[in-house]
Amino acid sequence: MYQKLRYTVKAFIHDSRSVGMLLLFCTFISLLLCNLPMGAAYSHFWHLEFKGLHTLHLPHTPVELINDLLMSVFFFLAGMEIKRELVKGELSSLKKAALPFVGAVSGVVFPAIIFLLFNRGTGFEHGWGIPTATDIAFSLGVAALLGSKVPYSLKIFLTALAIIDDLCAILIIALFYGGQIAGIWLLVATGCLLLLWAINKVRSVTTTVKHLLRIAVALLLWYAILQSGIHPTIAGILFAFMIPVELLPLYEKKVHIPVNFIIVPVFALANTCILLPDNLTAVFQSTVSWGILLGLFIGKPLGISLVAYMGIRAGWFRLPAGANWNQFIGITVLAGIGFTMSIFVTSLAYSELGLQTDAKLAILLASVLAMVTGYGWLYAASAKKTSSLSD
Repeated sequence: MYQKLRYTVKAFIHDSRSVGMLLLFCTFISLLLCNLPMGAAYSHFWHLEFKGLHTLHLPHTPVELINDLLMSVFFFLAGMEIKRELVKGELSSLKKAALPFVGAVSGVVFPAIIFLLFNRGTGFEHGWGIPTATDIAFSLGVAALLGSKVPYSLKIFLTALAIIDDLCAILIIALFYGGQIAGIWLLVATGCLLLLWAINKVRSVTTTVKHLLRIAVALLLWYAILQSGIHPTIAGILFAFMIPVELLPLYEKKVHIPVNFIIVPVFALANTCILLPDNLTAVFQSTVSWGILLGLFIGKPLGISLVAYMGIRAGWFRLPAGANWNQFIGITVLAGIGFTMSIFVTSLAYSELGLQTDAKLAILLASVLAMVTGYGWLYAASAKKTSSLSD
């Protein structure tokens, strides 16, 4: 019995669809609990104040600890994936990176423009970064559900696109969603990066000591970034880029399971605690909701597909091997699944609870639409391709 349970858990952890399913489950549970009679207590829990942490100028509520500290570990894993792909993966050459890079950038710009068109002059323009993100776990999870119906080259393209998209999101957070910059703490952060570089070069200490020193300096780096006015999750990216290439698999292995099966699900529980309004249709009287919904569901695939089409017609790029335009468009629809990163940016863009609710509901609806439409589109495109081959 124990061996069977162990095998089942192990299979679940290594299934590429598991993270997406777990996120959906946690979102459903959080929405359910928040809207039951006990919902006020559940919501209050995430905002309990730890006064001792407040005096140390640290995140001092559960939701702040999750979004500022635990999500730094999430960004650490994302940063290592970006570095690995830049060094020896799908982003390691201009030829490999050109199409996903241009697609990712246009897939950021188009949703931002749509959001700004809807919210021009409303005072809500600061949320333009919300619909620019793609959720790697969900988008790849849906693609994995289709198995061999989606060419492997398209899955690689989506992976590269989502990784570059994450990098764009990180830059947006760093440049537009931080606070007032404190120069002295930036100097401390720079000193931490130099220390991490020095640790990599030192040969006279053991590997274990090096690991411990890296973690200690990383914590100081996180605190310095927090105090500098830049969002502290950026520390995770900086730390990742200071890890030697040969050690990336080791560190990725250490944090992969905690990030995907603890941190991200807890993030979903804390950040989708949304009290649904009595009249859900009232939410879509908000320009914020429409900007996010159409930015993710329409802007993402339109931006990626249109620029890719122009580039391929001009002879600059080629479609991924074995894929046709129908399948390519289906993949770009999946890129409209925002979820984790979009919800995260929402918490930075808006402090007003009503605006956060409107934004999060729009993100959930857009992501569900992108999942269902993308899956159906790819399934139909694959069936049509199989039928034409048999004829």
